[in-house]
Amino acid sequence: MKICGLDIRVAGRIVRMARLSDEGYDFLREPEAVVDGLRRSPTRVDLFTFIQTLAELSPKYHYPIERDNLAVLPVSTFDHWWTHQIRSLARNRAKQAEKKGLTIREIPFDGRLVKGIREVYNESPVRQGKLNVHYGKSVEQVHREAATFLDRSVFIGAFLGEQLIGFAKVTWDETRTQAELMNIVSMIRHRDKAPSNALVAHAVRACADRRISFLVYQSFSWGNKKQDGLSDFKANNGFHPVDIPRYYVPLTSVGHAAFRLGLHHRFADRIPEIVAARLRRLRSAWYNRLVPSETDVQPSPLDLDLHQLR
Repeated sequence: MKICGLDIRVAGRIVRMARLSDEGYDFLREPEAVVDGLRRSPTRVDLFTFIQTLAELSPKYHYPIERDNLAVLPVSTFDHWWTHQIRSLARNRAKQAEKKGLTIREIPFDGRLVKGIREVYNESPVRQGKLNVHYGKSVEQVHREAATFLDRSVFIGAFLGEQLIGFAKVTWDETRTQAELMNIVSMIRHRDKAPSNALVAHAVRACADRRISFLVYQSFSWGNKKQDGLSDFKANNGFHPVDIPRYYVPLTSVGHAAFRLGLHHRFADRIPEIVAARLRRLRSAWYNRLVPSETDVQPSPLDLDLHQLR
């Protein structure tokens, strides 16, 4: 639904929680007007949540807050990142991509790119031990999903010869203060060529060239999940966790109760990590049994479709 000209997404059955559909790419300038619009909306909303920009880390509003976290890379120049922020492992991996024959470049959004993205998505029905939600999508679906924010996005391709083997989409906010890796996906069978490292390197260059101050790589951690291969990858590339205020605005008695009882958090986030880790391993083993071919080429934790996580 639309409130004050903004797209609002409402999810949940018992507790109906709303947030900006494009949170992380759009930010609220006047939250009071949106809250008032939600109260008057015919659609029931129990709880509304929103975050501030990275340029505003101190709480600005009187609403209840909790701390959320982002994986953030401050960007000045590419050379500064390459020399002072990135760790030697990630630097060597980025160099390895070039030695293995990869070329990385910004590419226009057109039918050829959409076809290449679809081929990357369709490499395997399972990624990261989970069903690949993009597997088998039509060209039209891929085009529609990739065509968001074209006026403030750049696509970066990793090519082996003329074949697209990985891509990243970097999207920035309206003020060009912060950008986010909306997607970064590479073919599993080419992980030895380090395409993900090379794509991150070019994403940093793209932000530096556009004078964008921060590059965001989603959250640094989720729920009770401890550090893993993906968070190690982020740290190796110079990203670090930054706490930001996340506001929760109860709009109904259900919303007030849900916030007090912590029901606004996912059930999965309340599972002890020792149990959750075992469940993730079991899920991965199950899906890999269904798709035996992927057991021959296990996906790297660096090859991640961020769109699946949102």
